[in-house]
Amino acid sequence: MARKQKPEEGVTPLIIVTGMSGAGRSLALSALEDFGYFAIDNLPPQFLIQIAELAQLPDSDFSRVAVACDVRGGELFGQLFDILDADALPISHKVLFLDADDETLVNRFKESRRPHTLQGGGTNLARAIEIERELLEPIRFSADTIIDTSKLRASELRAQIQREFLPETVDTSLHVHVSSFGFKYGIPTDADVVFDVRFLPNPFYDKDLRPLSGLDAPVADFVMGRKETRDFLKRWKPLLADVIPRYVAEGKLNLGIALGCTGGRHRSVALAEETARFLAKEGYQVSIVHRDREREGHAKEA
Repeated sequence: MARKQKPEEGVTPLIIVTGMSGAGRSLALSALEDFGYFAIDNLPPQFLIQIAELAQLPDSDFSRVAVACDVRGGELFGQLFDILDADALPISHKVLFLDADDETLVNRFKESRRPHTLQGGGTNLARAIEIERELLEPIRFSADTIIDTSKLRASELRAQIQREFLPETVDTSLHVHVSSFGFKYGIPTDADVVFDVRFLPNPFYDKDLRPLSGLDAPVADFVMGRKETRDFLKRWKPLLADVIPRYVAEGKLNLGIALGCTGGRHRSVALAEETARFLAKEGYQVSIVHRDREREGHAKEA
């Protein structure tokens, strides 16, 4: 098989995902889609050239494409060998081959209760895996990246794909959504991390601060100027700095951090703003929302 063209610097515009059935092709394709690729599953190989040509067009929606081609294509799958051997694709591309040991593949098929594509007609699962491995050996030999998923969790596979194909995004891809809320209105259902800041003195009991919110300087100064708050932040910020990179390492793309006080108007708002500023300085993509800041009836906070 001829050597493929050298990929351009930066993002690879076309990634061909193939490999053993049960080795994680669907997970890999989903991960690439989350990383900004247009994902196409089970594409007949003869359409690869057209997809590559589309990717060359200015402002094309196909400027990053991940395509899964595998033995589900039957006899058509053999055309993938011919296309790669002839170096017929007009753009830079890489082949990602996913593999796993036979025992792992057998167990995964048993767990999913789905038959192997090559089973039937007297061919049992073990033999189907053996036949597929023989068919794929030429592509495996020439693949740009081989990932053995036998002992990988889904998050670990995702993280490895990110390191292999988009290494520049590893430290910046996580988006952190910071929110404030009032416990009296319920905990946000989409939050990954929830922290209760009701232990801090409440500006609500100052009649001059009551109509204001944590976005107003007098309330922010009241909250942030307390010794209790300063002590909390000395522990809160290092905790975030320690745990968030671990979410990144697990392949997480979105993290929700919610801080709550009684009504979601004063303390939680001020602390959410400070948290968002800190995370932005740490280099993360940050968005912020104050869910309950303008709720009616906040003056009745207890």
